[in-house]
Amino acid sequence: MTTVRMLLDTKGPGVWTIGPDETVLHALEIMAEKNVGGLVVVDGDKPVGIMTERDYARAVVLKGRSSANTPVRDIMTSHLLCVNADETVDACMALMTDSHIRHLPVLDADDRLIGIISIGDLVKSVIADQQFKIEQLESYIQS
Repeated sequence: MTTVRMLLDTKGPGVWTIGPDETVLHALEIMAEKNVGGLVVVDGDKPVGIMTERDYARAVVLKGRSSANTPVRDIMTSHLLCVNADETVDACMALMTDSHIRHLPVLDADDRLIGIISIGDLVKSVIADQQFKIEQLESYIQS
């Protein structure tokens, strides 16, 4: 069974963060530059929330706010669901589906941020596992 640790080993542990007092505009600039859909919001080194493109669309655009004047803390999702590196892809997929979220920060045993996985990472992993199983079955049938 594939674990989050295995995903992070493949994708790398990099995770982009922003402080809660930074502007939404700055967060959007980072997301565009790094080609990511969300940033973990950290206070010091402690994860306190997540800001995603969805948060921006719903809490800034639809409410007529200014990205340049709105702090991240005002629009971030502060109910942060996280997983540890030993969690399985299947468990993460179930958590994301049930919670209607697209990103899961990954914490170590000391609650330090060590990575982030997206629904796209999980889907890629499931497809790769299925492809491997198909190839193994085809090989078995042909022999």
